[in-house]
Amino acid sequence: MDALGSRIIVAAFDGWNDAGEAASGAIGALREAGSYEAVHSVDPELYFDYQYTRPSSRMDASGHRELHWPDATLWRPTSTTAGPELWLLTGSEPARAWQAFATEFIDVALRDDVTGLVTLGAMLSDVPHTRPISIFASSQNERVRAAHGLDKSTYEGPVGILSVFEHFAERAEIPSASLWASVPHYVATAAPSPKATLALLDRLEELTGVGPAREHLRTAAAAWEASIDAAAAEDEDMTEYIHQLERTRDTWDSPDASGDAIAQAFERYLRRRGDGPDRK
Repeated sequence: MDALGSRIIVAAFDGWNDAGEAASGAIGALREAGSYEAVHSVDPELYFDYQYTRPSSRMDASGHRELHWPDATLWRPTSTTAGPELWLLTGSEPARAWQAFATEFIDVALRDDVTGLVTLGAMLSDVPHTRPISIFASSQNERVRAAHGLDKSTYEGPVGILSVFEHFAERAEIPSASLWASVPHYVATAAPSPKATLALLDRLEELTGVGPAREHLRTAAAAWEASIDAAAAEDEDMTEYIHQLERTRDTWDSPDASGDAIAQAFERYLRRRGDGPDRK
């Protein structure tokens, strides 16, 4: 059996972990492609700060006003498909009691014989929008890394709720993997980023063998890229900056690039920004 098993939770949350709404967009595409029912939702009073994540007011079909509170819910598919079952965990990143929040869902996962966890995230990075979106795929589980050729992250520093879930899943002996998309930081206002969502779904299908139809995302990604091209064409500084990012990315991607060549290209990039060792 695959290292992640046959019943896999795919988790993504709004907020810090979700640059360009790429990760939440991937969960949205999965939900739209299938039929799901709620398994478990948390009590928002326990985990959310309403001054930070406010409830919203909406009108229902009969014209009555309703309040919708921030939430987090685990969804399971209602029909059987070929390949592993993808359960979906999504909602807002909690403001407090992260250990209790993660434990609550991990307990449900253990009760329902969940066999694996894949977290989806997206971060703003110094990458060009004109190149394929980079996905960093990692796992802290040795079996998962060996089965799928993933990296082991050596990051140290502040984390989001996704890292907390991976930690608690591994402690409960639920193997996990993590997929992070790099979203160009200079298009932060051009959200959502369908190109990043598409990249996450493509990599998720490589990992699990399951993925929704996504031709509409390919069309949306092309339109997103074209809109940024148009904006850059009217801004010489932005155009030059994108060209710098392209040269750096192409150096990294070149099969002939040595470690020294990569380091030199990166140093040139830093000097152009005024951050390198030659800065006055």
